[in-house]
Amino acid sequence: MHLEAQIADFMHGDQFAVAGASTDRQKYGNKVLRCYQQHGHAVVPVNPNADIVEGLTAVATLNEVASDLHAVSIITPPSVTEQLVEEAISLGIQHIWLQPGAESFDAIEACRNANINLIHSGPCILVVLGYSER
Repeated sequence: MHLEAQIADFMHGDQFAVAGASTDRQKYGNKVLRCYQQHGHAVVPVNPNADIVEGLTAVATLNEVASDLHAVSIITPPSVTEQLVEEAISLGIQHIWLQPGAESFDAIEACRNANINLIHSGPCILVVLGYSER
């Protein structure tokens, strides 16, 4: 599948999560969350060390999201990414976007083996959707 089609499939959903959502507005985990908000998408911040991120109730793990997740953007160190990918696969999430810097060989292979629509080693969602620093 071509990248444009992968991105279209990724974005064609109702509920998204940002794993690595940050309370620090200078960090990409915060900017990605705000990007979803700016584009009117329902999004859940995933951060085990925060209760609220950008006015949204944060959860510690993907397992704690109350509704079905269509897709997850991951902005974490590679070792954490690997754990999150396994968790996402176990939950049946079919769309994962590893933001630049979050990638690892093991995470990519796990997604390939599970036939996940995986976006990695390429564009950042901030560029693709268009992000405005507000």
